[in-house]
Amino acid sequence: MTDGAAPVLVAGGTGRLGTVVVERLVARGRHVRVLTRHPERAAHLPATVDVIQGDVRREGDVERATSGAGVVVSAVHGFAGPGKVSPDSIDRLGNANLIAAAERAGSGVILLSVVGASANHSMELFRAKHAAEQRLIGSTVPWTIVGATAFLELWATIMGDSLRKSGKALVFGRGRNPINFVAVDDVAVYVDLAVSDPALRGHRIDVGGPENVTFDDFAHRVARALDRPAQIRHIPRPALRAMTALARPVSAAASRQASAALVMDTTDMTFDSSELRRLFPDQPWTSIENALQRWASSTRSTVPG
Repeated sequence: MTDGAAPVLVAGGTGRLGTVVVERLVARGRHVRVLTRHPERAAHLPATVDVIQGDVRREGDVERATSGAGVVVSAVHGFAGPGKVSPDSIDRLGNANLIAAAERAGSGVILLSVVGASANHSMELFRAKHAAEQRLIGSTVPWTIVGATAFLELWATIMGDSLRKSGKALVFGRGRNPINFVAVDDVAVYVDLAVSDPALRGHRIDVGGPENVTFDDFAHRVARALDRPAQIRHIPRPALRAMTALARPVSAAASRQASAALVMDTTDMTFDSSELRRLFPDQPWTSIENALQRWASSTRSTVPG
């Protein structure tokens, strides 16, 4: 079933990206369902959205949510969160459940992944996303993969919270490794496009921002957006390695975050957007400054000036 009038199921539709995707789909008149473990987190979504309580780790929940859907959008991730989630349980197995249910329902699938996903990547999330990609490519469903670089608003929020608590922006590692940050709104544009354009089936779209900047540079830009002094506190690499090991028995999520921060400080996290711009010249491409100003406007009231 790929009828444009059929519902679009968005798994992970209450998250940062999922919320923007849902709002865009509703604005275009699409009938949207959201699958979420916690329905109370969907209170901010448009009133026309059908909220279905369920967990992508449970096949019965996924089967029920997918029934009759024309397209399934997977915006889930298990990098952090309550309920003992993990990249393996959510990004690999949860996505496998979604894809299997979509096969039975005859639905198309739009999978949100990451730029650089691979089977031997040093970050667990990237390995799990790669497994989901391979499961999808080998399935019988019409599919599109949208890969994204690091979400700008996520890291701006981490640094903004640090500024609020300590007066200094928290930077993991040396902060000198170039990283590509992309505005969530820009990623949502391509997810929305993938839902509506059948010509994109069987293709992968990698989405990144216009600049590769170091964490130190990014921290200074966050501070400027918040009209705060640009003070930085670094967590050294040896401390990140220790946090990865020591936190594992207590908090797997904290261990993963420390490990991911170490990877981001030591591996190639850059992105060349020239091919994206060539293929989609009319789509938005938000600068870091504009995205940070938009982010700061929405959070300024929670960060003391």
